[in-house]
Amino acid sequence: MQFKYPEILWGLLLLLIPTLIHLFQLRRFKKTPFTNVKFLKQVVTESRKSSTLKKWLLLLARLGLLAALVIAFAQPFIANESALQEKETVFYLDNSFSMNGEIENGNLFKNTIQEFIKAIPKDQRFTLFTNNQVFKDVEIKDIQNDLLNLNVTSEQLGVAEIVLKGNTYFSNEAGIQKNLVLISDFQQRMGAIQKVDSISNVNITYIKPANNKIINTSIDSVFIGDRTNGTIELVAQLSTNSSEQTVPVSLFNEEVLIAKTAAKFDDIKNAEVRFTVNANDVILGKVALTDTGLDYDNQFYFNLDKKSKIKVLVISNSSADFLNRIYSNDEFTLTSSSLEQLNYSTIDNQDLVVLNEIQKIPNSLITAIKSFSTNGGTYVLIPAIDGDLNSYNELATLNNSRYVNAIVQEMAISTIKTEHPIFANVFDKNVTDFQFPKVKERFKITTKNPIAIEFQNKEPFLIGSNNAYFFAASINNDNSNFKNSPLIVPTFYNMGINSLKLLPLYASLRNQVEIELPITLQQDDIIKIANEKNEFIPQQRVLPKKVQINFIENPKEAGIYRIMHNDNTIRHISFNDNRKESELLYSQIPVENNNSSLSDFFLESQKNNAINEFWKWFAILALAFVLIETLLQRFLK
Repeated sequence: MQFKYPEILWGLLLLLIPTLIHLFQLRRFKKTPFTNVKFLKQVVTESRKSSTLKKWLLLLARLGLLAALVIAFAQPFIANESALQEKETVFYLDNSFSMNGEIENGNLFKNTIQEFIKAIPKDQRFTLFTNNQVFKDVEIKDIQNDLLNLNVTSEQLGVAEIVLKGNTYFSNEAGIQKNLVLISDFQQRMGAIQKVDSISNVNITYIKPANNKIINTSIDSVFIGDRTNGTIELVAQLSTNSSEQTVPVSLFNEEVLIAKTAAKFDDIKNAEVRFTVNANDVILGKVALTDTGLDYDNQFYFNLDKKSKIKVLVISNSSADFLNRIYSNDEFTLTSSSLEQLNYSTIDNQDLVVLNEIQKIPNSLITAIKSFSTNGGTYVLIPAIDGDLNSYNELATLNNSRYVNAIVQEMAISTIKTEHPIFANVFDKNVTDFQFPKVKERFKITTKNPIAIEFQNKEPFLIGSNNAYFFAASINNDNSNFKNSPLIVPTFYNMGINSLKLLPLYASLRNQVEIELPITLQQDDIIKIANEKNEFIPQQRVLPKKVQINFIENPKEAGIYRIMHNDNTIRHISFNDNRKESELLYSQIPVENNNSSLSDFFLESQKNNAINEFWKWFAILALAFVLIETLLQRFLK
């Protein structure tokens, strides 16, 4: 037994006072006249015996009273060592999308919050943080309404991040027991739990709210399949963690249902559905399904606006018919001009300028191209066989590159850098069995820029980054068969597409997205992004003939947004949440750090921290001794 105030036990010395009084009390005998002294000896004997008994009983009652009062004020209790130690508790509550699944008895996330509110002691102070919020040093009554109104988010901290962040909320005082409790479904994307060691002096507990398997079907992406002059085929890719089911899928234009079909999963986990829409329609689309799993991945937003045609100018003194076939009229506006007939004023209005085998680039054109590039334009330099390297290097050196010398030697192209931006989404894997073209004469190029295509000897054939591309050799039919290679189409097509970053079919939230709008802004004009709920001003860079817009932190929610200029909607852009939350692959929790439920955790904590106090019982015992003394005084004669 332990005492809260052990110094009060010195009060037990007060027991000596009644003891001394009872032992040394001198009683004066009172004379009583008797008419008959026949029974005097007998009365005196009986009186002495009863008086002694009563005296000892009263002494014991009074000693018991004083002892019970002293012990009661010292507040005795029984507790283990951990219960006496000061504690700090920090909770992490996972509010990512994967926690928002439907289980047998309701919504997993809402049930977890209800169980937490119900199980935690009302007087316990704690800190609770989620993926995007913090409640520091509070009691449950302070944040109960906030927890009930808590929403799920696409943000997800890793296990290592959670542990490090949780450690920052503990004080630096020594001798305090620190407990970090992680409440999550612990998907594998959060990182391996077994690799996270407990921080010094911090006890980490993992709680998985439910072991029920969540059956979920997700819309993972939407893309354009076949395209004709009059129709566009939209393809939606779906995945599920349960086979042998059929899921209805709907296509909406805003809120209008325009098509409906079904995705059938047999023994596979993936499926596709296809919709055909009019190629000339503006569609603010949403593909939607209904399932009993996660909610956020049941809809996928996209938009089909009328495309702005990319303006391409080809400056060439030789034939450039191959570019007419690549830059078709449905996506590009192609203009060709010889060097002698070039109207320099038209250069700034272009998105892409191709300098095709000009033997010597005049200084006036070099100046115009430099200005065009500074203002966000893209250019491609294809050298002539006997080209003037000095004029070429006027442009190349601006991009950390240089033409060194001419080499007359047949050389094959052997490597395509599939990670280069102009080949993004062109090849599914590294190209090894491709029929590569050859060149007869070439220039050696030194560069610090990314190489897109390499020769067999590892020298660059095509280099480029941002808004400038340089070929190492002429590609006319006399010098190369590059024009006859299938490689020429994706190379030049993507150069053209990348010269004006058109609005994508959709973008992912929290990924850096950059687009360009071919409009001219006046001074103090700005571009706004808005939907029915939110409005914000994105990062934007104003160029003479276009505006570059970057999306980094905003928007926060999935949906279709209007791009507005002077309160007029000029385009639309769609955002969707990342689908990683839909994988539902869980990590194994170490047994020694695992609690089966929140209720069990709090019951065990209360049990370990329980302090059994006995002062009330000693106070009751003191009252009992008072009662005993009263009864002795009254009834014991």
